[in-house]
Amino acid sequence: MLSYISFIMNETQTYSIDELCALVGFSPRTIRFYIQQGLVEKPRGLKRGSYYDLLHLTQLLEIKRWQDAGLSLDRIRQLLRHAEEGSFVPDTPKAPGHIEVWSHIHLGHGLELAINPLDAGLSPEQVSHLASQVIQYIEQIKKKE
Repeated sequence: MLSYISFIMNETQTYSIDELCALVGFSPRTIRFYIQQGLVEKPRGLKRGSYYDLLHLTQLLEIKRWQDAGLSLDRIRQLLRHAEEGSFVPDTPKAPGHIEVWSHIHLGHGLELAINPLDAGLSPEQVSHLASQVIQYIEQIKKKE
């Protein structure tokens, strides 16, 4: 396993399109589409001598991570564009019929925390930690009265 990890993380390592496909789980057609769309850098070299490197692998793994999180290709494109510009990522305008999943956490009598974990960029563990910290803070405030 260690040799596999060092293989994919070697900064000087180059990959053929087939090797890259095996590492990220995308087809050659998908990778070429992402390149055409500007989501992934063009390969190094020319024609049959072209190759991919750690930058390409990293870009594709990031796209895969965002897709697995349920983000659309348009949203991924927006995230990548704003990351290049170094600007914050604005909220995606919500179209009619847009569906969101919110968590409502009961904090105490008359208190509830409403959060959209995906928009907030929080994992379930982080949401749980946030809720426990807020509950502790509420208890501290009540003790002071």
